[in-house]
Amino acid sequence: MSDTNIFKVLADKQRRDILLMLKNGRMNAGEIAEQLGVTPAALSYHLKLLKGADLIMEYKQKNFIYYEINTSVFDELILWIGQFGGGK
Repeated sequence: MSDTNIFKVLADKQRRDILLMLKNGRMNAGEIAEQLGVTPAALSYHLKLLKGADLIMEYKQKNFIYYEINTSVFDELILWIGQFGGGK
């Protein structure tokens, strides 16, 4: 995981909404902004934080940049949280 505080990044509802959208597959910034109803500048800020926490990856394809969820970070997070489970 990156040095960015993943919990701080996940604390914002719009960023969690972006992740929920991306769980269904890649999307470009225009598609995400339209579904969220936010300005390109606001979306850019959220995407920057999500990328900084390695929660999403970006792929350039022709004239578009597509965003995709980085499941490996979530796998690591689940393993870490599992350490605090009630296992006996």
